[in-house]
Amino acid sequence: MGRWNRALLLAVLVLCVFFTGGCTFVKAEKEDTTSLDYTIVREEDIPQELARLIDEKKEKEFQMTYKSEDFLYLLRGYGQQMSGGYSIEVEELSLGKEAVFLKTRLLGPGQGEKQSREPSYPYIVIKMPYRQEPVKFL
Repeated sequence: MGRWNRALLLAVLVLCVFFTGGCTFVKAEKEDTTSLDYTIVREEDIPQELARLIDEKKEKEFQMTYKSEDFLYLLRGYGQQMSGGYSIEVEELSLGKEAVFLKTRLLGPGQGEKQSREPSYPYIVIKMPYRQEPVKFL
């Protein structure tokens, strides 16, 4: 086995250990989670300052939190898409020992669904009672 082949094999092994360890850490951190109540905010109900921030960031993917009064807003944007018809599913919003976890998924336009030829900027705004724990977007 050549020197370059051994170096490549070693690099692959190191990456495998690194990624496997990272997954284990997230799983351990997420043990004993509790589902949290939330509301998906309609576009017309988004606070004006928050709407301005979304407009500034919408062309690229983004994840952010925003505190207003007694509420915490969690935002996840998927950047520019080449057509309309996208939706976003909340797969998980839960509280772990040291963090709030949010996992969403972008769903493409359904087959047979009429799509606009204009670009779209899918995002979701989730409102929940304020919490001090950090938010981890998964």
